[in-house]
Amino acid sequence: MKKLTGLLLGSALLFGAVGCDVARTSADAPTDVEEGAVVENPGEVEETLEDANSEIRQDQLSSDIRAREQRNDIVGDQEVRDDSDLESEIRAKLEANIPRAKLTVDAEEGNVAIVGTVPSEKEYESIMPLAEEITGVNEVTMEVEIMPSTES
Repeated sequence: MKKLTGLLLGSALLFGAVGCDVARTSADAPTDVEEGAVVENPGEVEETLEDANSEIRQDQLSSDIRAREQRNDIVGDQEVRDDSDLESEIRAKLEANIPRAKLTVDAEEGNVAIVGTVPSEKEYESIMPLAEEITGVNEVTMEVEIMPSTES
């Protein structure tokens, strides 16, 4: 019985890990980075902005980043990052620095794809430098549109 329980629990964890193959800065960011990925209500950014600017969310982002750095210090090579770590680190960096963005991040062998929308040229221009700051990123490609906010 113990073996069966362990097998079922392990299978559920594996299935959950496989299902989370992209990182999104908001719930309404595209669900994948395939061509034609859609952002729902791209001009409506107020809800995303409020969540990203909340003190609790900022504390969560900082905590996530610190935990990853500490884990990488313990495990060894700082230059090597799993794709899921890259996605998570880039998402956290983008969310913290571009709170009005609706972006999805996917990484494969250090090559990162970012799709979605931002409400201004300034925010668009900051995506690439922020993503490239993360250790382990080889190349960044973007399919990001500038969609001015419809909110006053």
